[in-house]
Amino acid sequence: MFKKKGTPEQDVNLEAMSQEDALDDIMKKYDREANVRPYEGVPKMIVKVLTIAFALFMVYMNMWSNWGEQIRRCLFLGCVIVLIYLIYPRKKGGNQKVNYIPWYDWVLGIAGSGSFFYYAMNLSTIVAKATRIGTLEVVLGIIGILVLAEACRRVTGIPILVVASCFVIYSFTTGLPLQRIVYNLFYTTTGVIGVPVGVCSTFIVLFIIFGAFLEATGISSFFISCANAIAGASAGGPAKVAVISSALCGMVSGSSVGNTVTTGSITIPMMKKTGYPAEFSGAVEAASSTGGQIMPPIMGAAAFLMAEMCGVPYASIIQKAILPAFLYFLGIFLMVHFKARKLKLMGIPKDELPKFKHLIKNMYLLLPLVMLVYMIIDGFTMSRSAIYATLVAIAVSMVNKENRMTPKSFFNALESGGRGTLSVAAACGMAGIIAGVVSMTGLGQIFISAIVGVAGNNLLVALFLTMLCCIILGMGVPTTANYIIMATTCAPILINGMGMNIIAANMFVFYFGIVADITPPVALAAYAGAAIAGANPMKTAFNATMLAIAAFIVPYIFAFDYALLFIDTTIPKVIMVIITSSAGMFSIAGGMIGFMLRDMKLPVRLLCLVTGLLLIYPSTMTDIIGLVIIATVITFQVIANKKDASVAMA
Repeated sequence: MFKKKGTPEQDVNLEAMSQEDALDDIMKKYDREANVRPYEGVPKMIVKVLTIAFALFMVYMNMWSNWGEQIRRCLFLGCVIVLIYLIYPRKKGGNQKVNYIPWYDWVLGIAGSGSFFYYAMNLSTIVAKATRIGTLEVVLGIIGILVLAEACRRVTGIPILVVASCFVIYSFTTGLPLQRIVYNLFYTTTGVIGVPVGVCSTFIVLFIIFGAFLEATGISSFFISCANAIAGASAGGPAKVAVISSALCGMVSGSSVGNTVTTGSITIPMMKKTGYPAEFSGAVEAASSTGGQIMPPIMGAAAFLMAEMCGVPYASIIQKAILPAFLYFLGIFLMVHFKARKLKLMGIPKDELPKFKHLIKNMYLLLPLVMLVYMIIDGFTMSRSAIYATLVAIAVSMVNKENRMTPKSFFNALESGGRGTLSVAAACGMAGIIAGVVSMTGLGQIFISAIVGVAGNNLLVALFLTMLCCIILGMGVPTTANYIIMATTCAPILINGMGMNIIAANMFVFYFGIVADITPPVALAAYAGAAIAGANPMKTAFNATMLAIAAFIVPYIFAFDYALLFIDTTIPKVIMVIITSSAGMFSIAGGMIGFMLRDMKLPVRLLCLVTGLLLIYPSTMTDIIGLVIIATVITFQVIANKKDASVAMA
């Protein structure tokens, strides 16, 4: 009806607007960070200015202020609470009134932030009182915790709130008095303002701001163009483009759902058009976007956090994360390739793909990332590295004519960085509560004793139980807060209980916390991919879990043998591990899809899966057996294909 009245240009704009609205609806449904109050006019400008001021305040606080750690953390959370209650409504969806904040949100925002500001302004008095804090401090502590919990629910959802509530309820069952519980959870650096918030307020916030400015340079489009140039023309090219581009974009974005929606809006329709089933298309994007969180050198900011938690150099973390991440994406890449061959799908015509010679001139877009990694390895503090890299990103954007930074885009990036911090900060506050209860009650030792008691000396059983804990605790939690919870509650089980290497244990729990985004029943990234693809959400989630099979296998392998993490090994062994584990993923991918050089029946598929496990496990004997079996399978398939070809010619 509308198209008859409009010009072709208006029709295109209308279609683009409707697509943008659809993506916005998907983001609001599966990513609480996108569910914001509608503002217009002066109120909109006020909220924007406050968010920008928050981002700039964080830069000032980390670069020039000399306040104590407790004051910094309290000011940080106080500002976060103010912005969350200004920006995020009580519930998702519905027709929100424009420029309207209900009275109770004013009360909650003022009371919650006031509790933290009171703490900051009266720090010396509170420290002197210690566990003898008065009724006023107890009441303010309770208000601060409850208001922060509600803020966390608004921006991240219920799962993490349920987990934190269970821990707090447990603390009351131990017989500790209310005064001591409130003191430990609110007024010490082992609770709400503990290590998670400390890390978030010092460098995570700055890396989120850096990511916002990096996005403004147009690097995401560059990554997608590079992926198209590399793999677009091959069989099932769009799916391979999704794997490569999502790996590159996801490591910077720090959000599995956000990356699924933004990158998937381009890749998923292309995959469906090529001939991939809808649920498979959505799953490819979800699995790849989730994998971006384990992709060095950024790992959704978790690499910097892991270096801090493990007490090792940042360079050591990214070095050890390389091979597991490579195997993860190799598995997805091979599966989409085998699926394309099985369905006889074509790639994108070469004349529609970007040329390498045109991409080379835009390689300077990578300079902020290169500089960031170089500065951290060279000894700069993470905070200063993030700020200096942000300045480099601004300079780079001035060179790029298509995405040249203007005053408007500069402030938009600051606003985006400020908003992106809110959900992580609230979740880190809840993670601090969990860590505080573990520390205050000795629950960590109880966890260790329980799992070790069930597992005995069997590492496999301990790993399996720890995996279940990670998947449950990681449901719907942002990457950085997710890892903090895993490192606080689950990693000690493996380190102290089973004597596992600290980096291997942290990497293990990190992997299984991340895959919660694609593991049913709370597979938010998979559900977002399904919404874009118009597919069944649960089928998409199961397909995504299948594609991400490496994330369920590789952590077990490096838990038993650290060679995959380049720990306690030699160069020849590393080379052998790379070759055999890659062959193992080839075998597993073929077994999962049921195709290598031709269709495979169930017994052969199962044989390929077992062979893949033998090859990935670092052992000379299993490697030899695996290589012989996979070589035999391929040989028989080559012979069968030649036989079929000769019959067809006859």
